[in-house]
Amino acid sequence: MERNYAEYAAAKAVELIGIDSPTGYTKEAASWVKEAFSSLGFPAEITKKGGVLIDLGGNDADDALLLEAHADTLGAMVAEIKGNGRLRVTPLGGMRAENGEAENVRVRTRGGRVISGTLQLVNASVHVNGAYGDTKRSFDTTEVVLDEDVNDAAGVRALGIEVGDAVCFDPRALITESGYIKSRFLDDKLSVGILLGLAKYMKDGGIVPERKVFVHVTVYEEVGHGGAGPVPAGVTEAISVDMGCVGEGLTCTEKTVSICAKDSGGPYSYEVVGKLIDAAKKEGASYAVDVYPHYGSDVEATLSSGADIRHGLIGSGVYASHGYERSHIEGVFNTLKVLKGYLNI
Repeated sequence: MERNYAEYAAAKAVELIGIDSPTGYTKEAASWVKEAFSSLGFPAEITKKGGVLIDLGGNDADDALLLEAHADTLGAMVAEIKGNGRLRVTPLGGMRAENGEAENVRVRTRGGRVISGTLQLVNASVHVNGAYGDTKRSFDTTEVVLDEDVNDAAGVRALGIEVGDAVCFDPRALITESGYIKSRFLDDKLSVGILLGLAKYMKDGGIVPERKVFVHVTVYEEVGHGGAGPVPAGVTEAISVDMGCVGEGLTCTEKTVSICAKDSGGPYSYEVVGKLIDAAKKEGASYAVDVYPHYGSDVEATLSSGADIRHGLIGSGVYASHGYERSHIEGVFNTLKVLKGYLNI
């Protein structure tokens, strides 16, 4: 496999990152995913739950593989329209106020308006607030300041904003000359890009895998039930393609593919983990095997919903998870190599 497929994957990920999709507000992103796979010639359909199920083809339908990634991201929701014309928000998924403070946001109303603002500490001026540095950041001590001339709740409602509207954080995506990919929400739109890179590789080479392969791009992973959805008949294994963790006590870097042996949900299939390691060795991929202390994946939700399958988890290394994240083209390339080796294509 040539490195250009990793570059394609990263570019498609950046495109998808540009589409707001906090959990619960994912329709536009799902439509983009469906079209992206369909344009490569692979049948794709929107599930009732709002995810995308794609058929990558293959011969052995009784030993099928399901690859899972997710297009929903962290974000927030309007929880209260305050009397001063500002918004108290509640997080979607593991979004943290410390990471969102001073970030530009977009409030998306049910009427279709997009209104910009910024998440700020309440009383955010250092020259005024003597307790600025001592205030614990939370979604009770921060607020969205709208870029509109409003100073009461009635003015906010006149803009069309109501409780329950989606609040989307600016991802600030970029790819550096040195190959680093920096953005919010690489978790997990980078992996959606990786699966598109795999699909393009298969299309360009006219490759039909030995076993049937499906992709499920889910839209509720950040709240824990994304993978609890349709599992096509014949699937015996499912692999989450999500971010690999980079941090103290782990060996993964942004340039490697991480193979997770265990996370907060318990161990992954010993057999599948072993085969993933063998695939990495066969393809010459730089890899790490790690245990993630605070992590859960789509495939665990699939198992919890009753699927009788073996499971695994891999992903390009991502630093600063759930913040302003960073990965690298080499990590993307190594993840693609492992998928290629696992499918023997």
